[in-house]
Amino acid sequence: MRDDSRFDYVFVRFWIILLSSIAPLSISYCVLVLYGVPYSYRVHHILEIWAIAETTFYFFTLFFRAYYIQSPAIHPPLPSRDKRLELFILCEESISDHKQYISKWFMDTPITDIQKENMKDFLRWAFLNNVAPDSKYDEELEEYVTILEGKLNLKFPPGRADNVKSLRLTVDKVKTLHRSLVWYMCIHVVDVITFFSLLVHGFHFHHNSAMRCLAVFPPRLQTLVSAHRSPVKNLTYYHRPHTARDKLPLLLIHGIGVGLYPYIDFLAELNPITHETEGDIGIIAVEILQVSSRITEPVLTKEDICHQIRAILSHHGFEMVVLVTHSYGSVIATHLLHNPAVTNRIASVVVVDPITIQLHHPDVAYNFTFRKPNSANEWFLWYFGSMDMGVAHTLGRRFFWSENILWKKDFCDRHATIFLAEKDNIVHTEHVRAYLLNHSTEREIAADGDQKNMLHDQKMEKGQPKDRVVGLQQEDLEEVRDDDHSDDDEEEQQEQEPEEDMSNHSNRSI
Repeated sequence: MRDDSRFDYVFVRFWIILLSSIAPLSISYCVLVLYGVPYSYRVHHILEIWAIAETTFYFFTLFFRAYYIQSPAIHPPLPSRDKRLELFILCEESISDHKQYISKWFMDTPITDIQKENMKDFLRWAFLNNVAPDSKYDEELEEYVTILEGKLNLKFPPGRADNVKSLRLTVDKVKTLHRSLVWYMCIHVVDVITFFSLLVHGFHFHHNSAMRCLAVFPPRLQTLVSAHRSPVKNLTYYHRPHTARDKLPLLLIHGIGVGLYPYIDFLAELNPITHETEGDIGIIAVEILQVSSRITEPVLTKEDICHQIRAILSHHGFEMVVLVTHSYGSVIATHLLHNPAVTNRIASVVVVDPITIQLHHPDVAYNFTFRKPNSANEWFLWYFGSMDMGVAHTLGRRFFWSENILWKKDFCDRHATIFLAEKDNIVHTEHVRAYLLNHSTEREIAADGDQKNMLHDQKMEKGQPKDRVVGLQQEDLEEVRDDDHSDDDEEEQQEQEPEEDMSNHSNRSI
């Protein structure tokens, strides 16, 4: 992200307007040519061919957006009522301001304007994976509404206000914007740069079959030159062999953007000084093309992606790994930590800018789909992130919050490090931090000697220099187990156990 200066605002808006105008200008020119514009007014034949290509591509993607992107979501199977109630209570107990919470889910509607049936519509989507009323769930919905009314200290008026709507990502219309061929040509160039940059640093690209690669646009030329084939059907990735004797290899899952290009320096700089004597840290960097500015097939289900990542790890002999994720990658991290066949292969976890912790809060859905951009950062996120076809479809039709949410207990006894940016544009990091440390939302910086609440504040090297990145180490998460409310003796024992676990893994984590 860029700074929110006047220059940056103008710079971002300029490129958005320029890229957005390519298709309308190309279509307008083709219409003029069809109506017989004089030859002296026509552009060079190369530009004319390009305008025809842009026009053809626009109408192709128009059909794609109208039918494929808007196709109904296939919701996951409904858990038992006990599981649903447990999830509801977990969510409700971690809400500090119920009025603000509900109002934001209802797109800033005042709490007094929300009626009982409106509330039930939202709860039906959130906890029952359904939008159509069904009498067999009436008692359960009444129970949820009663609990919320008790927390709000008010009663929802009976009936349904027709002008009141809530955010319901998987049933709302998916909003996208067209991307020109020029944009996808830039993505192709970035893809090639990423391939050769990582190749120089010892990484090998593992591709799908030639037929599978035809399902990705823009085409990937590295498929033609790489000799390494992915052992799974859908996922592509970069791999560096693991030769370090006293460290674990790393599994990286990137976030929304342009793929692995922003991570090149990070991947290249891991132990560059000691690798000749101590060996290289092995790395598998998985590509999630659906959130990488590509047109391709839908993102995999949680079962499929866990199965395929497990197969990749086994193919390269990575029995235990350090899981590192950024932004949307925390969704994949949640699935891996929940999957019995994979979770025992994850020794420790590093999550940067996670979106899945406190996912039941409306911030991620609100900021990605409803917020009107004002600052340079918000415009950048809106155009290059939210409005991308792959990202919009992934979040609008394949993003099920109840499956993706990450709770403290999911870290278990692992060494976990969580990085939160103070001025995050998507996540309310104060809520996340307060939840992780069992604090109020007021900033509480512990004394240097207090190991239970130690925070590591760092200046960001890239992005907004005034932001503060807060890294929460495992010591901060010692009280994050299911039995948070046990007696003092049990709590003391819990605080000692992670220290032993950390000592066991101290030579493995990065």
